[in-house]
Amino acid sequence: MSDNARATRIVTDWQALAPEAGAAIAAFWLREQAIGDAAAGEKRLPEVVAHALTEAGEIAAVCTAVAMTMPRIGEPMYYYRCFVGKAWRGSRLAFTLLRRAQRVLEAYAIANGFPCIGIVMEMENTRFTQALRRPVWPALGFVYAGKSGRDLDLRVWYFDGARLGSPGPVTKV
Repeated sequence: MSDNARATRIVTDWQALAPEAGAAIAAFWLREQAIGDAAAGEKRLPEVVAHALTEAGEIAAVCTAVAMTMPRIGEPMYYYRCFVGKAWRGSRLAFTLLRRAQRVLEAYAIANGFPCIGIVMEMENTRFTQALRRPVWPALGFVYAGKSGRDLDLRVWYFDGARLGSPGPVTKV
């Protein structure tokens, strides 16, 4: 990673993605082969929580969240995804974006009567599951919650003040 490729700014997009940022994110996903086609990228844009920009103004990473109820959890949660571009892997961008998403989504949930009670992640990246074998991640507050239907580790983090039985989404996956 060159000096001019350092991510220097995190932009919060939740519920307010600017059209030009959306176009840049969609192009980033296609260029990095994170999403297979333009239609899938357009569909995911409303889920963008935040993105990281380099000093040169290029997208380096994007995180998204969508409200859903996973059968193994049984409560409405934000299903979190993060994609870091190839040139920026090995940096702390995934951690930085996750911390920002925790603050943004929790504040939104509190202000809106808890449409979701927390964040859930399926750990697709085996590097994380091998390196972070502890059931509790103290720096982030996420805890191990078992395996997903795809046999991936599930990690959950609950919002302060959340209660079971939240009136959130009932979409099952």
